[in-house]
Amino acid sequence: MSGPARPGASGSARRARAARRAGASARRVPPAAAGRIGALARRLNARAGRLDAYRPPRGVGVAASLLLVLGAMVLGIVRGGHMPEAIDAFHQARDAVADAVGFNITSVALTGNKHLSREEIFAIAGVTGHSSLLFLDVADARAKLKTNPWIADATVQKLYPDRLEIAITERAAFALWQKDGRIGVIADDGTVLEPYLSRRFVGLPLFVGIGAAPRAREFLALIDRYPDIRNQMRAAILVSERRWNLRLKNGIDVDLPDGDVAAALDRLVALDRDKKLLTRDILAVDLRLPDRVTVRLSDAAAAAREEALKPKKPKKGSSA
Repeated sequence: MSGPARPGASGSARRARAARRAGASARRVPPAAAGRIGALARRLNARAGRLDAYRPPRGVGVAASLLLVLGAMVLGIVRGGHMPEAIDAFHQARDAVADAVGFNITSVALTGNKHLSREEIFAIAGVTGHSSLLFLDVADARAKLKTNPWIADATVQKLYPDRLEIAITERAAFALWQKDGRIGVIADDGTVLEPYLSRRFVGLPLFVGIGAAPRAREFLALIDRYPDIRNQMRAAILVSERRWNLRLKNGIDVDLPDGDVAAALDRLVALDRDKKLLTRDILAVDLRLPDRVTVRLSDAAAAAREEALKPKKPKKGSSA
């Protein structure tokens, strides 16, 4: 007959059984999985070692400090509204460095300018005595040149190391255009070139009215077909952006129709040839209606005509 169980025997047995189960579980892990887990653990340990051994290069702290100061300066410039001055100073410093190594502009070949001077063209293009060929933006220089109304087109080419070529095509002064009491010089496409200040443009034909500038070339081409009228024309006036009137040098106004202006001018030339109409004491000729011509006399001519049409009184002593 067995004796009574000793205290603690059951606890030892439980621990033994748990150890046997853990060993059995470890034996059940596949060898391939265990290898992968081990490799991963080794890689993680290697990376941790490299991080522990990393030391930043010398000067990183100084560079970071400089970047911080530079950022603060840029922020101050932007908030203070000094960006244009800062950009200009940067460009000057950049050009000075390029000039020092042989990229300064020593000669500029300029062609096509008649109205604008060399100095005006250089100023418009942004080319100065300190400009560097290396950093000159030819597309930007060309765009700046084309903003001037006298310049219809422009090309800018760099010839390294130190030469620049600029070729421009200027618009020609075509006529004078009066609008709202102001007179300007225009090209044949209607572009306003400059205010009328120079006496050298005094011989140009004058066009008046809103919308007259872009239509001036077409109308003048029509008038040129009638030399006698063209030589007497002082101004062409566009009325309501619809039809033209002529103001002749002797002060006579000629009202032209909306359409078929050529037929109206044909009639005017015939009347002047056969009746000397444009040399008479008249103020206006109205050609707007195709079947009639209306003439307005001057005050003196109208008074003389009225007097001439009065019935004459018989002289005393004459027989009735």
